[in-house]
Amino acid sequence: MEDSDNDKKKYSEGVKTLLGDPKKAILKLSLPMIVAMSAQTIYNLVDAIWVSGLGADALAAIGFVFPFFFAAMALSTGLGVGGGSAISRRIGARDKEGADNVAVHTIVMMLLLVVLFTIPLFVFAEDLFVLIGAGSATGMAVSYARIIFAGSIFIFITSVASAILRAEGDVKRAMYVMTLGAGLNIILDPIFIYTLDMGIAGAAWATLVSLAISSAVMVNWLLFKKYTYVSFKFSGFGFDRVIVRDIFKVGIPASATQLSMSFTMVIMNVMVVAVGSIEGIAVYTTGWRVVSIATLPLIGIATAVVSVTGAAFGARSCDKVNIAHLYATKIGVLIEAAIAVTTFIFAPQIAAMFAQSESAAHIAPDLVIFLRIVSLFYLAVPFGMLSSSLFQGTGKGMNALFVTILRTLILIPIFAALFAFNFGMGLTGIWWGLVAANVIGSAVAFTWARLYVRGLLAGKRGGAEFRDSDESGQAGAVLRNFVWRVE
Repeated sequence: MEDSDNDKKKYSEGVKTLLGDPKKAILKLSLPMIVAMSAQTIYNLVDAIWVSGLGADALAAIGFVFPFFFAAMALSTGLGVGGGSAISRRIGARDKEGADNVAVHTIVMMLLLVVLFTIPLFVFAEDLFVLIGAGSATGMAVSYARIIFAGSIFIFITSVASAILRAEGDVKRAMYVMTLGAGLNIILDPIFIYTLDMGIAGAAWATLVSLAISSAVMVNWLLFKKYTYVSFKFSGFGFDRVIVRDIFKVGIPASATQLSMSFTMVIMNVMVVAVGSIEGIAVYTTGWRVVSIATLPLIGIATAVVSVTGAAFGARSCDKVNIAHLYATKIGVLIEAAIAVTTFIFAPQIAAMFAQSESAAHIAPDLVIFLRIVSLFYLAVPFGMLSSSLFQGTGKGMNALFVTILRTLILIPIFAALFAFNFGMGLTGIWWGLVAANVIGSAVAFTWARLYVRGLLAGKRGGAEFRDSDESGQAGAVLRNFVWRVE
């Protein structure tokens, strides 16, 4: 009974935070996710450093596998977002039985999705990497990928279980498990790769073991210890089309957003190979790990923006929607400006961390060029990412999907090809294409978001019903009509 009272107290405090000062809410809700994502990103960085000791081909092999690993994360994250959103709304409505039913649906749907994802990728791994041009790195890529694909269930469990915990306000517990998994991976990497002499397969096994342990902790909390607000009752389970549709309504756009990024990575890998070599993949993949660290604080801020703007929108407080969006963007720009300057200045030292072995040392100069060029778009990222979060928070998931697709599947390939091939700039042209696409894409997203918020504010001042409207001029109407046709 005491645990139940504590859960209710935590939930009340969470709601109070969301409905209070939006600036304080943004800061308070951002920190736990920043810590959790920091642990994950530090692991990615350390993993790249350990793998770099195996040579440029090993780095390239992981680069070819990464889009598919990212696809697993995209699917599991989308399902988690959809299920978590449905759970949160039912908790808010005091519908405990409904929340339990959604939680069970989410777990069953996760298991089905794991089967659909794992089997074809595991069976056709070699053909797949040959098709996308892995070349001399094909053997290593297959060795690494099949281990990851075989254990993809652990990727799905950790992601979906974390989403369920966050849905009921237990952000800290989710943070603990994410940190545990990252810490284990950092410890196990050198043991499996070098001590046990397993090479690149050892990196995959280290990831798999750490994910399995994290998953076991999550499953113990959710199904056995029952430390969660929601309960899992699988006896007599049957799919409810209303619940499935409710989960998919939010989850599909969220997954599609993440998958578009995965597809972009595949396109970029093919383009890099076309203008450069396998070493170019090593530069791109390794450099992108640094980019993920640079944008890490924005991920924590983005999760807060979704919650705060969603609560404000639900409370019909469009002034708070406006404040939260602008304040979060301001904080994000200040942080990214500092990171961009630091990256540009210390690019040689950062590159040296990933080029310690003789076989990887030759990529250091190209990696320095990559880091300095892409650091120029860091300032633009907050405008795009946090605007997408605003759309997700206010229920405009298709808007967020559109601006992401515009940037990832349209602008990035177009500008990368334009600079690399038409202007004859080669690999450097692809890096400049990334900068141009991210700047333009973020500008479109931010402009659309401001037009949307202005429409909400105008509707309130005019005494109109606070609804899902976007009275924001011709530019907003063009984008809105496109999205409505998609929907």
